[in-house]
Amino acid sequence: MPQPSHITKLKDADPNALDDDLQAYFSKCEEKLGLIPNVLKAYALRPEKLRTFAKMYNELMLGESGLSKLEREMIAVTVSAANRCYYCLVAHGQAVRALSQDPQLGEMIVMNYRIADLPLRQRAMLDFAWKLTATPDQVSEADRSILRGQGLSDEDIFDLCDVAGFFSYTNRVAHGVDMMPNAEYHAMNR
Repeated sequence: MPQPSHITKLKDADPNALDDDLQAYFSKCEEKLGLIPNVLKAYALRPEKLRTFAKMYNELMLGESGLSKLEREMIAVTVSAANRCYYCLVAHGQAVRALSQDPQLGEMIVMNYRIADLPLRQRAMLDFAWKLTATPDQVSEADRSILRGQGLSDEDIFDLCDVAGFFSYTNRVAHGVDMMPNAEYHAMNR
């Protein structure tokens, strides 16, 4: 059974009405990814917010960090699993499959990261991301000490928190507008 065909339950933005910089950004996405992620189409309803979202996302997920791109995607999926965000589980689960070249890892992180045979560093990062998402008031210095014990610097811990916080935010937007992922993600990197 196919997923619903809408992007969101709000009106769709007219991509032809977007400013040239955003049309160019969409073209770049199409060229690099083979599609325009529905999250960008959804944010096109509010063009200035699309610019802000794209800049923040690119800095968090593609910018310089002591966390690898795969680790950042694993954090995104773990947070999205805690929040039960269909959009991000599908879209970022695909990114984990692609970056790890392991379709089983992608599915394990989507369903329950604890069953994956991960290095201790990554296990500690995902435990922290889950706790920060599910019970943020219970995060303590002891949790940060565990991360430091696995070699994470304070900058790495900040980046972990930043990625987890960003996806908690975007998960809520996706839930609120009933955002659907691009159907193509389901078959990719299997």
